[in-house]
Amino acid sequence: MVTRSRGSRSKTRYKLKKSLRASRANPISKKIQTFDENALVHIIIDPSVQKGQPHPRFHGKTGKIDSKRGRAYLVAINDGNKAKKLIIRPEHLKMQE
Repeated sequence: MVTRSRGSRSKTRYKLKKSLRASRANPISKKIQTFDENALVHIIIDPSVQKGQPHPRFHGKTGKIDSKRGRAYLVAINDGNKAKKLIIRPEHLKMQE
């Protein structure tokens, strides 16, 4: 028997699906957006950009910007009762209103 592959995007058929009528596939404004420290952001994964993508279990979570690391941001979230820090590029982040 061959063991089943379990990649980083396994079991995400519906979670990482783009809508049919997206106005633009990758708007440049998503890539160049900036965030201040201690700002609250939503983690919304853009499936067309694989680089800097967090694990799909964090899709839809809200976190706080801790610092900037290169082009990406260090986002602190609580996963249950455990504090975690994720390195995420700005394409996968959305400012909380």
